[in-house]
Amino acid sequence: MLEISNSLTIPDSEMEITAIRSQGAGGQNVNKVSTAIHLRFDINASSLPDLYKERLLALTDHRITKEGIVNIKSQESRSQEENKEAALGRLKELIKSAMVIQKKRKPTKPTRNSQKRRMDSKTKHGNIKKMRGKVDKGE
Repeated sequence: MLEISNSLTIPDSEMEITAIRSQGAGGQNVNKVSTAIHLRFDINASSLPDLYKERLLALTDHRITKEGIVNIKSQESRSQEENKEAALGRLKELIKSAMVIQKKRKPTKPTRNSQKRRMDSKTKHGNIKKMRGKVDKGE
């Protein structure tokens, strides 16, 4: 059972966890031991509250298919148990991230005084550049 929060848990029966062979270098161990974990979680068929389902399906995450299935693959460790814990942790973080509400950005304007300071500095800089011109010889 995966505990998301104090009030929300996902039973193991809703997650499909399979052990597969890892990719990459690793010698003989890679060729004969299935240490990588492939986790599949169907959002629509889960016991998650409807609000969680809507938010998860609205996410633009490459791990969520159009059909609403979350695919997570973990192969960092050479231990199957550690990879399983990592995959479950990623699923937990994904579900938690769907429930975080972004603060609405409040547009702000520069203050009148800051605008005045900006204009004054531009004028001053322009005057400095003007003074760099050729000097007339007094006749």
